[in-house]
Amino acid sequence: MADYLTIALSKGNLLKPTLEMFSAVGLPTDGVDEDSRNMVFSYEEPTIKYIMCRPTDVPTYVEQGAADLGIVGKDVIEEQSRDVFELVDLGYGYCRFVVAGPEKYKGTAIKGFNYKRAATKFPVVAERFFRSQGLQVEIIKLHGNIELAPIMGLADIIVDIVSTGRTLRENNLVELVNIMDSTTRLICNRVSYRTKHEQIQPLVELIQKTVKRGMTS
Repeated sequence: MADYLTIALSKGNLLKPTLEMFSAVGLPTDGVDEDSRNMVFSYEEPTIKYIMCRPTDVPTYVEQGAADLGIVGKDVIEEQSRDVFELVDLGYGYCRFVVAGPEKYKGTAIKGFNYKRAATKFPVVAERFFRSQGLQVEIIKLHGNIELAPIMGLADIIVDIVSTGRTLRENNLVELVNIMDSTTRLICNRVSYRTKHEQIQPLVELIQKTVKRGMTS
C-alpha cells in the first residue's frame, strides 16, 4: 500500500498561488478545485494526497497527524499556537495585524490605549500584543464585521488583519499600530517530519529554491 504524503490546503485566496507553486516544483495539481464535491485529491506518482480545508482548520489537521504538511497563513498560526513545525515562508498571501480605530485616535501613543476596549477575531494575538506593551486592554471577541464595534460604541479600537486597508477606510477607521506582518507558511507535523523525512525534505528544499527564485526574479 502506497505511503501517501498528505498535504492540507487552505481554501480561498491562498489556493491559486499554492497550486502555482506546486506546479513549479513538479507536484501534480490536475483536477484540484475547491468547488469540487471531492475534498481529497490523490495521485499515484508521486504518492501525494491533498485535503481541502478551511484555513483555520489546517493547523489542527497537521498537529493531529491527519495531514503531514499544511499551507496556511502566519496569522492563523499565531492565533492558534498549534504544536507544528514551520518550515518555509512562502511569501504570498501578505497581510498584517493592526490596531485600528476612529480618526480621533490617530497619533495616539500606544500607552494611550491602556484600559480601552478592543474588538477582534484574534483574541490570542491581541492579548499577547497588549500585554507585551504593558497595557491592560479589555478584549471583546467577535466573529465578523468587527469594524462595526467602534461605530456602535461596543469597543474603542479593533485588532484585525488587513491587506489593502480598504475596509477600514470604508468604515472611517484608520490604522494606528502595525502589530506584525503575515505571509503564507508551509507547516509540518512533528512526527511526520521524522518518519517521512525522506519524502518531506527534498520537497522542502525544492520549495525553498522556488520561493527564493521568485523573490530574486
